[in-house]
Amino acid sequence: MNPKDKEFIIKGLPFFSGLNKKELAVIDAKSQIVEYRKGQTIYEEGSAPSAFYCILSGRVQIYTKDKSANPLILEYLHRGKYFGIISLLTNEPHSVTSAAINDCAVLEIKKDDFDSLLQSIPRLAIDLSRSLSRRLKRKDIHQKKIFESTVISVFSSYAQAGKTVYTLNLALSLNRETHKSVIILDILPRGKTHTLPQKLGIDQPPIFDLSAAADIYALPKDFAMQSNFGIDLFCFYYEEDNDACLKRLIEILSILVNDYHYILLDLPAEMDRSIISMLNQSDFIHILTSPDPCDLKRTNNLINRLIAEFNFDPGKIKTIINEYKLSKIEHGDQLEILGQDVFATIPKIEFNAPARLIIDQPDSEYSKAVRRIARQMGDCLVGLVLGVGVGYGFCHVGVLKVIEEENIPVDIIVGSSIGSLIASLWAIGKSSAEILEITREFKEPKSIWGLIDITFPRLGFIKGNKLYRFLKKHFKDKTFYDVKLPLKVIASDVHKKEPKILDKGPLVDAIMASCSMPGVFTPFKFKEEILFDGGVTYPLPTEPLMQMGVRKIIAVNVTPSREDILKQLKKLKESAALGVALDAQTSQPRGLFARIKSIFNLNIVNIIFSSVEILQSEVARRESELADVVLHPDTQGLFWLDLHKADEFARRGEEEARRHLDQIRQLVNE
Repeated sequence: MNPKDKEFIIKGLPFFSGLNKKELAVIDAKSQIVEYRKGQTIYEEGSAPSAFYCILSGRVQIYTKDKSANPLILEYLHRGKYFGIISLLTNEPHSVTSAAINDCAVLEIKKDDFDSLLQSIPRLAIDLSRSLSRRLKRKDIHQKKIFESTVISVFSSYAQAGKTVYTLNLALSLNRETHKSVIILDILPRGKTHTLPQKLGIDQPPIFDLSAAADIYALPKDFAMQSNFGIDLFCFYYEEDNDACLKRLIEILSILVNDYHYILLDLPAEMDRSIISMLNQSDFIHILTSPDPCDLKRTNNLINRLIAEFNFDPGKIKTIINEYKLSKIEHGDQLEILGQDVFATIPKIEFNAPARLIIDQPDSEYSKAVRRIARQMGDCLVGLVLGVGVGYGFCHVGVLKVIEEENIPVDIIVGSSIGSLIASLWAIGKSSAEILEITREFKEPKSIWGLIDITFPRLGFIKGNKLYRFLKKHFKDKTFYDVKLPLKVIASDVHKKEPKILDKGPLVDAIMASCSMPGVFTPFKFKEEILFDGGVTYPLPTEPLMQMGVRKIIAVNVTPSREDILKQLKKLKESAALGVALDAQTSQPRGLFARIKSIFNLNIVNIIFSSVEILQSEVARRESELADVVLHPDTQGLFWLDLHKADEFARRGEEEARRHLDQIRQLVNE
């Protein structure tokens, strides 16, 4: 890992992603990149506080020792995860040992420097305090078996929102996708009937009454019920507005976090003090609502109240639309009523569908949606990045073919320029074979003129109307709401001179903006903004995925190396000079359009593109540092305008993907 790229890498880490340039510069100055070899210890249990650690590449094992001094593995940490923090904050010896599983690059900030950072950047201290109590295990009472746990509350502003079925399937999916321990806490007022035991095949479940005194340290053995489906269940009764209930629940959580990676609270749709306090114990709150305007309005009021009256962090509230009710209004209008971003949408469940859809109907649209949520919550999302390159971008089609044939899971896809076009086609459900068939519309070298409408070069040589009609033919009126998996399209803002991540509105408009190469295409007006080629700012957009919390990234970089581009540029200039000389020898008069076409053929656009490519190749190299697997197809002998050679581009993309198939499988399965 190149230390020169440290500031760029730091900005891509989720923990630091919200910091401004000045704050990032402070982090850069006070940190260093340290490499550890496979098996090397980073710090030992019982040693003094040393540093803040954040993994940049590789994996780290966290373990402690049992009563017989045998190693007890608590967690495997991957890129973006930080550790060593509790000892820094409490000034106590490390309670665990950390060691590199394979060769690792770790960002380290020494203790004294970290203390000064927390004073100069208070928001970091606030973020860390949220996880502090979760990691302070009651080891004196109960031997901890895991390093860190996540508490997720599932809630709604009204009953019958599909909350319990969602909780069940999220728990099942978390267990299957992360291979970690999961328990559901089914909490109801006294007198209500728990339905989750029956859904998990548990007869006569013991129910713990939070309002009654009990020895809570015997709870896991006496009340936590194991199901046959990999998850556990704990049923509670509580008494409204009873502070003793909350106190006992917190004590129970302090023990359960030693044993479970994920604790899901299925809470009743009530707004009494006890429920609000229970919500406040969570790392995340999933609030379910239907797309019905009345339900959306109630959910909007609930979220605003949690934030305004109870000081809940908006970042931990995730709104989920359950489409069990038919919506009479457009998606954009739903968002306007809700007044919040939607974290996810889950499709309607068919009548008489089983409760355990993740197990009994794994291929249903509901199961796919919940599985994607679980992968995001479980830090195991797989992101696919498709880079810039015009004709080179057809290599992406071959990569997609391998992903389809080998059943490689992809949870989110992002693209710049030609990468945005290929990504969007795949996201709306087109197969790699169907996308390749579309590319065959450019079956001859002259076919490219079907996309070119030359204009007076005030803002660009090409107006873009023909390209717009081409896109409209294949995408029609589809929007980002119509995609089969999350899609991000990258453009660049002309005025702000910064990247623009597009994930709302018509797909055609977003792709046009992302493909408007500066100096060649006229910039595209997207709503009130003037946008152009996303490759100018993010030729290989791995950083946006890192900032979204995607930990497993496969990047397809089709930009040739700097050396190859310089050789190509030299040939293009020689070709242009030769063309001018030949024109001088010809005496045939030509019209204005023929002369402009001749200029275009004499590689002015080629030279512009190649010059931009040189800049993009270096940026793409840096962005590839953030990817776990980088595919770089061999495009030697091919040219960026060889659109008629789509089959050959795709073949080379497929070859590159198959060469790295073992590496890809290891990434998605770890």
